[in-house]
Amino acid sequence: MYDWAHGLEDSIERITHSICTLEFENHRPLYDWFLDQLGIFHPQQIEFARLELTYTVMSKRKLLELVKGNYVNGWDDPRMPTISGLRRRGFPPEAVREFCKRIGVSKFNSTIDVAVLEDTVRDVLNKTAPRVMAVLRPLKVVIDNYPDGRVEQLDAINNPEDPSTGVRQVPFSKVIYIEREDFMEDPPKKFFRLAPGREVRLRYAYFIKCESVVKDPATREITELHCTYDPATRGGDAPDGRKVKATLHWVTADHSLPAEVRLYDHLFRKPDPDDVEPGEDFKANLNPQSLEILRGCRVEPSLRDAPHGNRYQFERLGYFNVDLDSKPGALVFNRTATLRDTWAKVQQSGAKTV
Repeated sequence: MYDWAHGLEDSIERITHSICTLEFENHRPLYDWFLDQLGIFHPQQIEFARLELTYTVMSKRKLLELVKGNYVNGWDDPRMPTISGLRRRGFPPEAVREFCKRIGVSKFNSTIDVAVLEDTVRDVLNKTAPRVMAVLRPLKVVIDNYPDGRVEQLDAINNPEDPSTGVRQVPFSKVIYIEREDFMEDPPKKFFRLAPGREVRLRYAYFIKCESVVKDPATREITELHCTYDPATRGGDAPDGRKVKATLHWVTADHSLPAEVRLYDHLFRKPDPDDVEPGEDFKANLNPQSLEILRGCRVEPSLRDAPHGNRYQFERLGYFNVDLDSKPGALVFNRTATLRDTWAKVQQSGAKTV
């Protein structure tokens, strides 16, 4: 009855090419026979291999199980391989189309590495996403020799891949935030970011040098850095030719905006979610770290009125978009894709520099 209904509905709707997955290939003779016997408009059935991606499931039955079991937050959860999920994650439509062009259409069942899709997304966003500065895990920095009450507006490039996007202005003042991971009190040899007695460049701003560290007396956690800046290094290099090995992003304490940032990772721990022990099902491979929510993040003031769906590159951090939950005064961003993390490779291999 299914083969009867399939061909008849396609004919009534004047479908020219009925595109099906490979399991319908054995049904095609009956599909054709019914249409020939009826003597009605005859569509052509064409079969192709189903798209499978690593670290996720594409089966509607399994996706429904995840939704009904509250393992994800609905069909548009950014971890889901649904159109609504990809849209909410921030994947540009042109990236999805380019991905489909890259992998092509096959008659053989195979699984595509999700990294191919993520690289396609990066390629598109690198060309189109405006650059902004955001600090996800803030560490307070006081620039002791910077004038109290002074605020400078510094020129920042919107997108170096597209000069037509121009520049924006970002405020700079005495107290700023940097990423907590950009400072180490006792750094290893290949760590070139901020450390006691070391000088680094602040993006679009100045060279600063760490002079002292403030810690919580009870926990011994670092709560504040005290630095000095060189006024002659504004916006670039030092006039005397001295070099620094790292450039850090930052936001000001007084002008930056609070934000929630949701860091999404693979939904499953294994490339093949069905690779389970006897008696288990695919849900045993769900990744408990597939979503990390960071509160207390800070973003530059240009994002105050950023509309839902807008995509940005947070400099040095990755690509992010404005979530549907975002509203004025309570900004929410989803991580669409990471940038390549060279320091993580250093920690693993002990080879390269950062």
